[in-house]
Amino acid sequence: MEVNPGARGDTMTAHLVKRCTCLLREAASIAPAISRAGRLRLARVAPRTVTSSTASRSPHSPGPLTELLEKVPVFTPYPEREEVDLLIEKATRPEQLLALPQGVPCLHPNQVALIVIQLSRLLAEKPKDKASVTQDGRFLQLLNLVSSQISSVWHGTLVKLLRSLYSLALPKTSKELQSVEQEVRWRMRRLKYKQLAFLAETSTAYMQEWDSQELLAELIVHLERRWAEIEDGRTVVAIMMKMGHLSEPLMNRLEDKCLELMEQLGPDDLRKVLLTLAAQNRRSVPLLRAVSYHLVQKPLTLTKGVLMDMAYAYGKLNFHQAQVFQRLAADLLPHVPNLTPSEVAHCSKSLAFLKWLNLPLFEAFSQHVLNKSQDITLPHLCNVVQAFAHLNFHPEEEDRFFSLVHEKLASGLANLSPALQVDVVWALCVLGQVQEAELRAVLHPSFHAQFLGCVSPKEKNTFQKLLHINTTAHLEHPEYTGPLLPALTSVPGPTAPDKKVTPLQKELQGTLKELLGSADKGCFAVTTQYGWALDAEVLLDTEGQFLPLRDFVAPHLAQPAGSQSLPPGAKRLAFLRWEFSNFSSRSKDLLGRFLLARRHILAAGFLVIDVPYYEWLELKSEWQKGAYLKDKMRKAVAADLAK
Repeated sequence: MEVNPGARGDTMTAHLVKRCTCLLREAASIAPAISRAGRLRLARVAPRTVTSSTASRSPHSPGPLTELLEKVPVFTPYPEREEVDLLIEKATRPEQLLALPQGVPCLHPNQVALIVIQLSRLLAEKPKDKASVTQDGRFLQLLNLVSSQISSVWHGTLVKLLRSLYSLALPKTSKELQSVEQEVRWRMRRLKYKQLAFLAETSTAYMQEWDSQELLAELIVHLERRWAEIEDGRTVVAIMMKMGHLSEPLMNRLEDKCLELMEQLGPDDLRKVLLTLAAQNRRSVPLLRAVSYHLVQKPLTLTKGVLMDMAYAYGKLNFHQAQVFQRLAADLLPHVPNLTPSEVAHCSKSLAFLKWLNLPLFEAFSQHVLNKSQDITLPHLCNVVQAFAHLNFHPEEEDRFFSLVHEKLASGLANLSPALQVDVVWALCVLGQVQEAELRAVLHPSFHAQFLGCVSPKEKNTFQKLLHINTTAHLEHPEYTGPLLPALTSVPGPTAPDKKVTPLQKELQGTLKELLGSADKGCFAVTTQYGWALDAEVLLDTEGQFLPLRDFVAPHLAQPAGSQSLPPGAKRLAFLRWEFSNFSSRSKDLLGRFLLARRHILAAGFLVIDVPYYEWLELKSEWQKGAYLKDKMRKAVAADLAK
């Protein structure tokens, strides 16, 4: 019996139209749900997905129906949560995961990816098993399966899968790893910003280690372009920590976003922001001010670790905010008994960088050192001594404290690095507590020879400290018999004064030149053999008149000059200006280094004329400045005569 082809075509068309009509009725009934949820999973609606191209193949399908079918959205069917998903989550041994494909033959590619992700988590806890699992044939089969169907893996699972493959330490040439990386690159525009942030937070280091520069570059570009999508403070902080140092434009945008979301940040987030800025040596003043404001105004509970990290970050960035320092010191004081010697050393050093001397806190540090004398190591003790010297802090139990220091140095000084040996002996010179044995240790030719002919700035700084130690031995310890540094003609002189002239220095020199009247009656920026530079030097006779300096012997110069002896009763005056940075924060107390300079200049036979910035700023006219210097000189001479 023959069948009419035309009749068969009409029957098929009618059947197709009837089926499409049912589908459209179902779609119309759930249209509100589509608008509310934003997407539709049609796995339950129809056993097969119908597309407009299917309808267009029939020449007898009506035009309006074709148009309606073209407007119906098409969605990828996602599998429902099944029992195998629970098995993957609850697995506690790699063997349980490797056996799943045999027990569940029809796994969705997304489930296969979840198995690999869970495997990486378990192996992170048991790294010894990593090699055996990654070489297992079942694991390689899983990798091959997920790689071959990578386009069916969900976005969130995909970024976690890439992180997992990195942590499993697959070879750089692994085709499976390259396939996942390529898929991530293709989907980058469709990923949510939180997924990009997750990728940045968890995989940046791996990308750099695995030399995945193209993927990393694209990730940075997308983070830069879509930074406005960031909605929470944690995300901006995480990206700032992991990616900020890789891109200046990205870091600028993240700083702006951080300022915008500052209200959402807690103590730990604020700590991370400060540490990130410190790690990059990025002194972002608006951001630092905002963080400081929230630290002062919010009733935040700051833990010991947060307090110490914040003190370190502020010190590293040299950012001064008195109210913040007061809070840090007050909150840190109750924690001091529970600090380790290492934490005491680091905390005292950070506060010294800030030039912030909180007497109760530093007394607690010194008492802690005495209480933990058996546990503290010599390097940590040296750091504490250096912090005390920087701030010129003398503890109440000074004798007991420095007895401990000398006891530790007697047996361990030679075991320290050469630079640290010089630093700690110099610190003891600042505090006036150095002993002859410690002077001999660093002034011995076999030790100081390594710093002769130094080139690097760090070595030059160490050698200048050696000059200060040599000066201390020469001027402040008359009983010391040597050794000393070699003759000045065979060693480099001290570092020259800063080339940048400050306003105070310029005004001081100008006023002095007016007073002297003649260029040969005064010297400016005088470099001495003691490792210090004088702002100016003058000679006064018994009548208070200026004498020509160049005619008289000057043994204090780095290159001694002159031949005539000083007239009887003549006074040599040294002018020392003290800038704002020479003082402890919010005080008129000179830092230890500058007090040592003043002591040495006095011991060398000079009358010191101190010119602090806070007194000079009050002088408005040239006449007042000249009268101020004359009065200073007159008082210095009178005080010397009264001795």
